[in-house]
Amino acid sequence: MDCYTANWNPLGDSAFYRKYELYSMDWDLKEELRDCLVAAAPYGGPIALLRHPWRKEKAASVRPVLEIYSAAGVSLASLLWKSGPVVSLGWSAEEELLCVQEDGAVLVFGLHGDFRRHFSMGNEVLQNRVLDARIFHTEFGSGVAILTGAHRFTLSANVGDLKLRRLPEVPGLQSAPSCWTALCQDRAAHILLAVGPDLYLVDQAACSAVTPPGLTPGVSSFLQMAVSFTYRHLALFTDTGHIWMGTASLKEKLCEFNCNIRAPPKQMVWCSRPRSKERAVVVAWEKRLMVVGDAPESIQFVLDEDSYLVPELDGVRIFSRSTHEFLHEVPVASEEIFKIASMAPGALLLEGQKEYEKESQKADEYLREIQELGQLTQAVQQCIEAAGHEHRPDMQKSLLRAASFGKCFLDRFPPDSFVRMCQDLRVLNAVRDYHIGIPLTYSQYKQLTIQVLLDRLVLRRLYPLAIQICEYLRLPEVQGVSRILAHWACYKVQQKDVSDEDVARAINQKLGDTPGVSYSDIAARAYGCGRTELAIKLLEYEPRSGEQVPLLLKMKRSKLALSKAIESGDTDLVFTVLLHLKNELNRGDFFMTLRNQPMALSLYRQFCKHQELETLKDLYNQDDNHQELGSFHVRASYAAEERIEGRVAALQTAADAFYKAKNEFAAKATEDQMRLLRLQRRLEDELGGQFLDLSLHDTVTTLILGGHNKRAEQLARDFRIPDKRLWWLKLTALAALEDWEELEKFSKSKKSPIGYLPFVDICMKQHNKYEAKKYASRVGPEQKVKALLLVGDVAQAADVAIEHRNEAELSLVLSHCTGATDGATADKIQRARAQALKK
Repeated sequence: MDCYTANWNPLGDSAFYRKYELYSMDWDLKEELRDCLVAAAPYGGPIALLRHPWRKEKAASVRPVLEIYSAAGVSLASLLWKSGPVVSLGWSAEEELLCVQEDGAVLVFGLHGDFRRHFSMGNEVLQNRVLDARIFHTEFGSGVAILTGAHRFTLSANVGDLKLRRLPEVPGLQSAPSCWTALCQDRAAHILLAVGPDLYLVDQAACSAVTPPGLTPGVSSFLQMAVSFTYRHLALFTDTGHIWMGTASLKEKLCEFNCNIRAPPKQMVWCSRPRSKERAVVVAWEKRLMVVGDAPESIQFVLDEDSYLVPELDGVRIFSRSTHEFLHEVPVASEEIFKIASMAPGALLLEGQKEYEKESQKADEYLREIQELGQLTQAVQQCIEAAGHEHRPDMQKSLLRAASFGKCFLDRFPPDSFVRMCQDLRVLNAVRDYHIGIPLTYSQYKQLTIQVLLDRLVLRRLYPLAIQICEYLRLPEVQGVSRILAHWACYKVQQKDVSDEDVARAINQKLGDTPGVSYSDIAARAYGCGRTELAIKLLEYEPRSGEQVPLLLKMKRSKLALSKAIESGDTDLVFTVLLHLKNELNRGDFFMTLRNQPMALSLYRQFCKHQELETLKDLYNQDDNHQELGSFHVRASYAAEERIEGRVAALQTAADAFYKAKNEFAAKATEDQMRLLRLQRRLEDELGGQFLDLSLHDTVTTLILGGHNKRAEQLARDFRIPDKRLWWLKLTALAALEDWEELEKFSKSKKSPIGYLPFVDICMKQHNKYEAKKYASRVGPEQKVKALLLVGDVAQAADVAIEHRNEAELSLVLSHCTGATDGATADKIQRARAQALKK
């Protein structure tokens, strides 16, 4: 345990700091880090070096080289820089490399050196050039701040949604500030800069001077400033050698330290873990590293090589040409367990477990001591927590064995925390491996979340490891394995040295029907890479036509899209393709395509009936479909034409089409309609009133109601209306007029072809019983009973029914016998029926 704490360094009485090696760097750098532009991503992210940056002493003919390495120094990408001079490098939260050029253009590269996109910081930046730049991170995304040659600041808080802001001018700023940084306060980005002994805070609205409280007097310049990882704290290095530490709002001072070194440091970053009471800053010069805080002493390390500091959530990464180390505050759980002469329950449990492995009775003594104090649960929890903060697997195992040992003597200790820590450490050890090169700490891992870690493994194309982690943690398939396989497939389609057939087959064999995987998304990636045929092959595996069709249309494979839409049976999808085809093809090719797809043709006709009648006519003409063409002209005669001449002309065209279709009935009917229209127009001219658009029957009825009986009869003869129909029309019209005299004359004009029962019925509907009785006497024997019942003569109807001895008539009369009035009649019918049954 003494050896374990050998690298612990106290900073005052409240905290220890330790530095341990993460990796021996695998890169073979030919130049010092000081001769390169350097950018390292947080959370154990990659390192970017731009060799041979633009310097006056460098030969203009030498092209710079941009190289990207993992945190272990394993090369991920290398490319010659062919664009303009670069001022600054930085990584976005999505691990995209942002390269800020002198002309204000920002080039964005992927982890493997693939160019993603570029954007400009505006015309003003282009005209005045870029003096300096900062890449910073906010809750909204990754931002870029630019200092131009005109000594003005321009920034965007989120490069994913670029909104440029030109900040107000700083008074008296005639040259570049001695130091400046980007701050994030109140959900907005600000610039803090130093001009001589003065500090200015610049936001979108104004530039205001600020003064750090409690600053030692005599400061004539600020040489360096640093903001904490969470933007809560600020450190200022002055030309007097003092380091002021306080809140980022500059309203509260935490401490001030005199390092007795006036030379400006190369870097200054914060080094503190979440929820720590100790606040410390790491300052680096050429050969010296100093950790200072709220203590009179500092921790100092000698730097054998040129080094670079990377601030992290819970510490600082330090890498040089040969090593990569991590400096951090020793967590409380580890400190209580491992510090010399510790009597913490976790320390006693660890010692007890070691004695148990030696089969020593001291194990029982340690365990009894913890149990007597009632701290066994606390001891187990301390060991579990400390294991998470250890980097070495052997120490992790030792602490977890101690926790497992103590857990056996607890009745109700929930195992969740122990199991979860075992899982987390196994994942962390896997990604910390030298070949993977992501040196995450437990705190960083919890802040980053497993989903983001999986995304970063996918970015590094470490698909097998990502899948193993998903399976080990039993993540839902849609969130885990399926998503990773989809990313793998999107990468696979970019391998242009493999044939389309082989790539499609390999993807299908690997993915199959995996839920959550969209073949259309993979096909879209293939199309974006210029592999159209591969995209079509992949779409064959897509079960959802709604996903296939839009991409096929985008690839200008409209006819194939139409076939897929028809196969799906989704009419909306078919309409979508048809409208796309209509805009894409000329009229003849479009109609020819429809002729080869009967279902599409039928749907398009339905569409044209409501939206494009002229197109519908063209379709019928092209197909020589005279029957439908005739029907079209019939509908058009009523829908489009208002003048009688135009309607007659349209109907004549329809009749001609029906003759061509050999539909003589429709042709004759159309000609009759033309005759009727002409007659109706003549009637309107001669008689007045409204006749147009009435049916033949309504025209006859209107004439009768107007008293033009002869005209009505002539019309009936002209159009060969059957006598029965004419009698019904005239009977109804005369009854509606209540012209009973004319009705009686009409009934006697000749023998009624419809009988006289309808006369009785019509009169009763008009509540004229007197007239109804007239016609009831003229009704034939077979309908006599019905006529008598209509006029309400039940007794006489009963006599007729008894005389006829007709069972149906007897039952009908019986059903009309109601109350005491018809009681005798009902008895008479019952006796008649009984006698009939006896016979």
